[in-house]
Amino acid sequence: MSEANSRSIVSNQPGLHEKLDEIVQKHLAAEFKKPIAEHTQQAFDEVNEKVQAFNGPLILDSCCGVGESTANLAKLHPDALVIGIDKSSHRLDKHDVEYKQTESGHYILVQADLNDFWRLALEAGWQPTHHYLLYPNPWPKAKHIGRRWHGAPVFPFIVKLGGILEVRSNWDIYVKEFARALELAGHPVAVEAYESDTAITPFERKYWASGQSSTRLKLDLSR
Repeated sequence: MSEANSRSIVSNQPGLHEKLDEIVQKHLAAEFKKPIAEHTQQAFDEVNEKVQAFNGPLILDSCCGVGESTANLAKLHPDALVIGIDKSSHRLDKHDVEYKQTESGHYILVQADLNDFWRLALEAGWQPTHHYLLYPNPWPKAKHIGRRWHGAPVFPFIVKLGGILEVRSNWDIYVKEFARALELAGHPVAVEAYESDTAITPFERKYWASGQSSTRLKLDLSR
């Protein structure tokens, strides 16, 4: 399939999930006790050494895929250390040589389960200045609401990590649901159409080339 022929998201949900509020409030009130996977603990420990030794802003690029967005964010924030996290070694292994480290930014790519990584980051006292969630898997079927980050037990940890959170998707319902979840957590935020002259992720470039639009929310959780 060519970049200019990317399929739009199809869902059996016409609007916000009918159980969204109930699910989010349950997770906000509960303690997430899932054991930390050993491979994520090891990956985190290695990255944490570098983070603790770095004297500058810290930025998270969660669900970074092949890491093109991570490299681009490092160029946009040359004084920061950008951590790109994805659970797929297959995607991370595709990280193109042209994105490798340059003088215009510092970044690290790590394979890890974000359900564990975010909790470890909070426990270690990480305080990211920015947290990007760019085009995460939307899980558009209504029955998969619990797989969307705002419908998952780990959602409260996204909020607690703080920083300027930016979520983008080509499925506006995903961003609107995320905004509603943030509102339930005490952080109301507006949702807006997003356009730019430059796409910073492969998905963003593909969606725009096929005529799809992006929706985003951007919120300073540190306030």
